Amino acid sequence: MTADRPRPATAREVAAALADAPLGEARELVERYAEDPRAQVRQAVARTRRRIERDEAERGRVRGMYALQDELAGGGVAVGVDEVGRGALAGPLTVAAVCLPDEPVVWGLNDSKQLSPRRREALAAQVADVALAIGIAHVEPRDIDRDGMAASLRRAMAAAVADTGLDPDVVLIDGNPVHAHPRERCLVKGDARVAAIAAASIVAKVTRDALMVALDEEWPGYHLAACKGYGSPEHIAAIRARGLTPVHRVSFCGNFLETPRLF
Repeated sequence: MTADRPRPATAREVAAALADAPLGEARELVERYAEDPRAQVRQAVARTRRRIERDEAERGRVRGMYALQDELAGGGVAVGVDEVGRGALAGPLTVAAVCLPDEPVVWGLNDSKQLSPRRREALAAQVADVALAIGIAHVEPRDIDRDGMAASLRRAMAAAVADTGLDPDVVLIDGNPVHAHPRERCLVKGDARVAAIAAASIVAKVTRDALMVALDEEWPGYHLAACKGYGSPEHIAAIRARGLTPVHRVSFCGNFLETPRLF
């Protein structure tokens, strides 16, 4: 306990202190009140122990992501790459490339799909603060229609890595081989296993989501801010009723319109 904070006395005060304490202080409180006979205190100590165990497991998970990244990089420079928007009907394909230092660790890194929007935004801000480099690339719908997704993904990943300004020793990509970089190494579920790939997945998602919110203002009625360009029932109904816009991928929407109509 800090010197200027009074020592909890009643069972209710002890329980409140345990619930509110930062983890370092919580460990001290658990040790102090481990043998307290009061039922409310015993329950609070048990809850706090579980909180500490969850935190230790989470920290171990994230440290494992950094350890695997360092192993794959062989101590060299690693850039993690991930994309978002591959299956969307509207909006760009967005790729992010991120190079993270070993310290400070960005606690909470994970596959962006496992995180709430608020948590993604908070982590994206942390990544922006600590990253050694971040690269972003977009492929617009008309180019996806022209070139196809495989070529678009390859080009976007190469462009995002180039945008970092780095010459990495290894480019770590989530999923299957893309052939976007001569030193790429692909890992299935890499966005949940490697720190830099997880960071890239978060940055790509937050970046593209913001673009889709802006496109919703430009093209109202298609629910782009809500569905982020994916095929929600409301989005598909709007396509059928209104036709396609320049931000739609015509080649992805053939099932919704017999004859694609453009603005």
